[in-house]
Amino acid sequence: MGIIGLMYHRFEENKYPSTNVKIKEFNLQLEIINQNNIEFISIDDLKEILIKNKSYNSKKVLITVDDAFRSFYDNGWKILKEKKIPFVLFFNTREVNANNPNYMTWDQIREIHNSKIGTIGGHSFSHEYLINKSENEIREDLEKSHKDYLRELSYRPKYFSYPFGEYSSTFKKIVKEFNYELAFGQHSGVIDKSKDLFELPRFPVNENYGKAERFLTLLNTKPFPFKSFKPENKFISKSDNPPKIEIEFFSEISNLEKINCFANDGGEWNKKKITFIEKNWIRVNLDKKFKERTGRINCSLLDKDKQWRWLGFQFVIDGN
Repeated sequence: MGIIGLMYHRFEENKYPSTNVKIKEFNLQLEIINQNNIEFISIDDLKEILIKNKSYNSKKVLITVDDAFRSFYDNGWKILKEKKIPFVLFFNTREVNANNPNYMTWDQIREIHNSKIGTIGGHSFSHEYLINKSENEIREDLEKSHKDYLRELSYRPKYFSYPFGEYSSTFKKIVKEFNYELAFGQHSGVIDKSKDLFELPRFPVNENYGKAERFLTLLNTKPFPFKSFKPENKFISKSDNPPKIEIEFFSEISNLEKINCFANDGGEWNKKKITFIEKNWIRVNLDKKFKERTGRINCSLLDKDKQWRWLGFQFVIDGN
């Protein structure tokens, strides 16, 4: 089981393949979900499952859309509205305030908010690299966005998406202070009750990773629940690069000796050596520093039922 979070950005903006989905493929993806009898849920439903411990006995899909690009309103929204498929729209308010033609307007956002099909989520005011800012600067940025939401929608979002998927322990703390209830990154994985409510994963869907065969594989992915992960802070200094990664899994995870982990340390993806500290507790040995701003690690395990478990993490390297 588990909840598959899907992350979309642009719709039929074909000069941006890394963040775009073609409408023909989007319609096919929705059809594949229906054909496999997977239920679309709202983000409020997700909260009931994760926070109020509501039981569920089948796989679910949550659609998330980041940034409120105009192409979503023109191309994606009409499909979700016609099919009455729930989704959450995360957007920063600065570009909307400025009437940037590449973004939706407040009237269009109000249309979605009033439809009760889409839920409006927070995504900061500026969409800058907030993880690099001071605590006061982060708070000021979020407060600006809340003033905009209240002025235009009479509403303060309950759910948050970190700009660029970047978060630190400090950023998470501030998001909680602003009374957000769930927060999402941009690392891949299946949502389940073991996941940190303020580090929820999503699978990015775009031209490169939205083809039917890959999409079906994604839908068939199982959660990879774990007890603990080190380091807790995903914003790491130069002196802590590469991070010392340890993951403790639950005892019911079988076949753990067959786990594979890959990371982009050294600037390219390579399989990493795994050391067992205890039976269900592993160390992922990174032998090179992350060269880029964003470091990623993905672990997978083919379960006994021949389905894949998937677990991803994103680190941000402090450039100072």
